Amino acid sequence: MTQIRTLLIGTALTALASTAALAQTAQPAAGTDGQPQVQMQGADTATAPAAQGVQPVTPPPTRLTASGSTDPLVQKRDANAKANAEYRASKKASKAELKDQQKAAKVQYKEQVRDAKINQKADKQTANNEMKMNMQGQTGDQSDGADVKH
Repeated sequence: MTQIRTLLIGTALTALASTAALAQTAQPAAGTDGQPQVQMQGADTATAPAAQGVQPVTPPPTRLTASGSTDPLVQKRDANAKANAEYRASKKASKAELKDQQKAAKVQYKEQVRDAKINQKADKQTANNEMKMNMQGQTGDQSDGADVKH
């Protein structure tokens, strides 16, 4: 923000300096013989330069812009408007960042839940397989024994 402000101030100062330099170096319009032209007084003053083939010199149009008010209330209003704009931009960026973090956390949570379900299913399957092996081992021990009582 300060870089932009510095750039704008520098540009304004350069424009003012070049305008002042141009105004100092501008020379009056020269007549046909190299002498400065003098307007004649009388009824023909409006037609005299046009009659000689020289157009009257008109200054280039200048744009006048106020650099800033010296009124403290106006300065405060401008500063408040600028601060509010910066605050809104900061708030918007923070909100977007929070949204991204929440989205990433949600994705991570879903992944953990899915992994937990897979692990739970695998643990159940392992427990069932182990129980079946134990049951088969007990029935095998009973069938091998000759003195089974009925």
